[in-house]
Amino acid sequence: MSERTDADLQAFLDESLPAAQMAEIEAELRDDTELHQRLATLRGQQDAGMHGLGAIWRRYRVSCLSREELGQFLLGVMDDQAAEYVRFHVQRIGCRYCEANLEDLQGQQREAATQTATRRRKYFQTSVGHLKK
Repeated sequence: MSERTDADLQAFLDESLPAAQMAEIEAELRDDTELHQRLATLRGQQDAGMHGLGAIWRRYRVSCLSREELGQFLLGVMDDQAAEYVRFHVQRIGCRYCEANLEDLQGQQREAATQTATRRRKYFQTSVGHLKK
């Protein structure tokens, strides 16, 4: 069990950690009363309006990408530096918010591709009788 920082615990409260790390902290909280007390103190500070710059940054998702930017990433039209930041933010930092948006956009992209293929097939099937020999 590693020593948890206040930033880790604050991110846990904000549910902004990767799922595996959230599960680790939950398991540690079951057995560690000191950790549980630290978490309660942080929650109290948060409720009392005591916020640090990092907490404000995370809460307002300042470093997160818009859906438009994530869409550009999926389409491969982003410049290399911006695309590298998306990979870093989603894969290395593990931003659950951006990861969920990215997965949603990928699902929409797959659905659109399926609909396009279906539409083309139907157009072809309905026009077969009208083709000249």
